[in-house]
Amino acid sequence: MFPARLNRILPYVFLATGILATIQLASTLMRFLHKSGIADWVIHNRGTLGWVFASLAAIAWLFVLLGALRRRHRLPKFLSERRWLMDILDRLTNRAELERRISEQAESIFVDAEALAATLKAKVVGQDKTCTDLSAQIRRRLALKQRGKPVGVFLFAGPPGAGKTWLGKVLAEALGRKLLHFDMTQFSAGGFGATSLFGAAKGYVGSQEYGKLTAGLRDTPDAVVLLDEIEKAHSDVHKNFLTAWNDGFITEKSDGKQINTNRAIFVLTTNAAVDTLADLSRQYANEPDELRRAAVGALREAGFAPEVLNRIDRIFVFEPLSGLDIARVAALEIERMISGYGLTVADGGIDPEVLLDLMARQQRMGSAASSRDLTRAIEESIADSLIAAKEQGATAISLVKSEGGVRAEVAAATPALAKAATPKLAQPGS
Repeated sequence: MFPARLNRILPYVFLATGILATIQLASTLMRFLHKSGIADWVIHNRGTLGWVFASLAAIAWLFVLLGALRRRHRLPKFLSERRWLMDILDRLTNRAELERRISEQAESIFVDAEALAATLKAKVVGQDKTCTDLSAQIRRRLALKQRGKPVGVFLFAGPPGAGKTWLGKVLAEALGRKLLHFDMTQFSAGGFGATSLFGAAKGYVGSQEYGKLTAGLRDTPDAVVLLDEIEKAHSDVHKNFLTAWNDGFITEKSDGKQINTNRAIFVLTTNAAVDTLADLSRQYANEPDELRRAAVGALREAGFAPEVLNRIDRIFVFEPLSGLDIARVAALEIERMISGYGLTVADGGIDPEVLLDLMARQQRMGSAASSRDLTRAIEESIADSLIAAKEQGATAISLVKSEGGVRAEVAAATPALAKAATPKLAQPGS
């Protein structure tokens, strides 16, 4: 109790000490002026001048004291109600929080929608319309100077393997933003899932560290947050995202700090209601508003909570891969796999028969087929041949369809092995 009383009287003690020190300083100054021969009128009126200086010092100390008391909310009521004593923001709101939030307001960013769309289309096969629409949305939203919520909350819906996750990754790369990627199937348990993403409250295990999402947004507030298969997450996890998408912040549970989300882009993917959404996409191909309305209804029937759907800015329905799009994806995946073995593919080095076989295999699997199935089929077909070619010193290869499967022919080799004949390569399944 004694320290508390002492804290209350200390400001007054400091004020009295300041006044006495100021009077003493004024007296010393007057003696100096007297000895130095300053004008007689100063000498004769030194008492009056001393009181003037003392009064000015007292007024200055009074304002210092009032400021200190105001900051500690200890002003008497009759003073605290005087509007002229404080900033209107101090009286009516939390000024410090307001200043912090203003400092975090996003600046306008201008992007070339056509260039962005071209970049996305070059890497994402079969979704040109989605790439164009998404680029336009990104351009409009980044140009806003002030936002009360994220740049965008976009839902990518459609069949597995259509490029939803891949587009999210390519978007982050094209915009030069860090990607925060979360597989939401790992957060199907409410308590653990929410804790892992948003931190644990004080007193609970893990409360010394930030959650994976809150830490990521704290360090890189302009990240692209990719939430894969959002429908698999627990409803408690969904609820924690509502303020992030609607109010522009997300709360870290360990310390209660609000992490700004105004500069982030949220990309959600879902495989829910695939067949229904595919039909709706064809039916409302040229009516985006009707497509959104119908898609929201289909996703609600598939189990999406209305409050989650209400916070989604735009729903993009992906088309299933077909025809040459399957061949394009297969060719890119083959090139990536060949590169993974430290090899390159020669120009025109993929036999069309290889791609035709992969297309037929994918089509036989029907609408349930995904790009992962295509990747597995490619690996089964060419992996052994690539390993054998690498062992023979190849640097570039061509893929040729043969009776036993797919054969990798050496198109270029290291100098030491340049004279070596094309090796007999292992066939898939051998």
